[in-house]
Amino acid sequence: MISGETPHFTSMEEALHTLFGSSVGIVQSRRAGGGDCNEARLLRLSDGTQVFLKANTKENAPLFQAEAVGLSAIARTKTIGTPHVLCTGTEPGRGGSAFLLLEYLEGGRCCDYWETFGRRLAAMHQAEAADFVTGGRYGFMMDNYIGMGKQCNTAYESWTGFFRDCRLDPQFERAAGYFDGTGRKKAARVLDRIEGFLTEPDHPSLLHGDLWSGNVITGKDGHAWLIDPAAYVGHAESDLAMTELFGGFPRAFYRAYQEAAPLQPGYESRRDLYHLYHLLNHLNLFGGVYLPAVMRIVERYGG
Repeated sequence: MISGETPHFTSMEEALHTLFGSSVGIVQSRRAGGGDCNEARLLRLSDGTQVFLKANTKENAPLFQAEAVGLSAIARTKTIGTPHVLCTGTEPGRGGSAFLLLEYLEGGRCCDYWETFGRRLAAMHQAEAADFVTGGRYGFMMDNYIGMGKQCNTAYESWTGFFRDCRLDPQFERAAGYFDGTGRKKAARVLDRIEGFLTEPDHPSLLHGDLWSGNVITGKDGHAWLIDPAAYVGHAESDLAMTELFGGFPRAFYRAYQEAAPLQPGYESRRDLYHLYHLLNHLNLFGGVYLPAVMRIVERYGG
């Protein structure tokens, strides 16, 4: 079971002593990037090792456990880099926090960074994914999170059924207060019509699930590595659509990806439905500024 591969400790001291030796402690701690939802810090240890720390309230410990499982799943495909998960843990006491320790990465990009990223992501999407979901073809071994939002991963045989019931429908339910009666009817029509818009993939793919530029870093080999997954098994084009939502990647990335794994015809007509999931999630997490973008897509597919 993937989740059992990551050790969990009941204090930072226990974690450091177990992983690095009984004499090792923290000698420097400074803020680091990657702290949108969590506190992120770079720790330098007394033996010279640097590690990346993410911390949150103890109540949010399941976010780190899910992240560790997602990173481990991606690593198991042996296609694209992810930072090694050192451990999860919780500090004791009433005010104790939850934490996640990861391998710290730094380095410059290689000259074929985007082309290699496209090919490696395609390889991840082509890797066997059956071990990551039980009782169906689509879903995941556990529910997890998209940012701070809960993400249902119940197993389904149908991709369109999964995306309707486990992606769009829960987000529409959470966002119900933003819609008037007409808006709710149009949202319902989007769900009712979804089988006429989406296609079943050629094969199920392990997805990163939240693939925008902020979740791609440069690894120690100079190539793109993935962080902060919202992993599940689904249609590869869902990951590709997410890369295009907030600015997109260079053309070299998309060209290399499609040379390795051509997209099914009609992807452009489906892309906004995949965007709708992420925009609804942003609406539910960050507020009404995302409502106009949501409604434009609801009008398109449910008007």
